[in-house]
Amino acid sequence: YQESLDYLYGLQKFGIKLGLENIRTLLSRLEHPEKRYKSILVAGTNGKGSIASALAAILQHAGYRTGLYTSPHLHSFNERVRVDGEMIPDARIVSLVAEMQLHAGSIPLTFFEFTTALALQYFAEQEVDVAVLEVGLGGRLDATNAVAPVLSVIASIAADHQLHLGESLTQIAREKAGIMRPGVPAVSSMQEPEARDALISAAEEIGTEVMFCGT
Repeated sequence: YQESLDYLYGLQKFGIKLGLENIRTLLSRLEHPEKRYKSILVAGTNGKGSIASALAAILQHAGYRTGLYTSPHLHSFNERVRVDGEMIPDARIVSLVAEMQLHAGSIPLTFFEFTTALALQYFAEQEVDVAVLEVGLGGRLDATNAVAPVLSVIASIAADHQLHLGESLTQIAREKAGIMRPGVPAVSSMQEPEARDALISAAEEIGTEVMFCGT
């Protein structure tokens, strides 16, 4: 187990590398586990982890077998990947890391890309009905955005990761709006006017509507 974690944390040498090519290649080699259940994406700056956890709890209470993927963890890596509230077992991490290393081959995956694919594979094996995925950074080019969500949720947006997402609130909001899909429901927390306008504009461009809570 510790050797598996050492391997995963060793991937941090690749740093932050936004883009979907690597994870899409790996998911293809895994025969697309993400297509075997429905997914909900939760992006934003503040509160996205709490929203993702609440959504997962609601779905589980409603009788759906539910996967939850969040980051970072507080005490144990296993906290990142849960099914119906139960953390992924140590032994399953070991076997999945070994299996996915074989499929990954020479793909220069980052820690987050590898971990996201591991979670998606585990959810498929566990035959979840729906997976709630917390976006890591931004949205448009985040590894979680390799899935096709049935619902996109955007928490409160503020200035964060400006080196990667842009200097203005408009630029940051547009990056987070990248999790929206044509014709797929999108829900947002209350936003600053600049971010709200950017989300509405992005939704109109792709042919969907974003609904704002509390308005």
